Amino acid sequence: MEYSVVNQLVKPGRKLARQQLVVSLAITFSSAIIMYLCWGVSFAQSALAGGAISIIPNVFFAYKAFKYAGASSSKKVMESFYGGEKIKLGLTALLFALAFKFLVIMPLPFFITFFIVVIGSLLTPVLFKL
Repeated sequence: MEYSVVNQLVKPGRKLARQQLVVSLAITFSSAIIMYLCWGVSFAQSALAGGAISIIPNVFFAYKAFKYAGASSSKKVMESFYGGEKIKLGLTALLFALAFKFLVIMPLPFFITFFIVVIGSLLTPVLFKL
């Protein structure tokens, strides 16, 4: 019985994480298509890389952060959020380093898409309330 109660408490967080993933993917692919149509393949690839560097760590964070819920699990909730945030920051740094080392990046589309995806994730709760 406790599992179903905890599962119910975690549902809103997981729903928001799914919504953020959908918004992030839509922004990334829209940006890549626009970049491709206006400036070509290298800009589109850079936009995809920037979006992926924002999305992948967020997926790991959501998985880690929304494992636990409820007052009886408050310590586990905090540990999972802090652990998820550490993974997110470390993975973001690692992905940036790998992208700069192994990919030919066009800086403008790369950073524009990265920042738009980050902002889109932050605005998702507002967008889905409308």
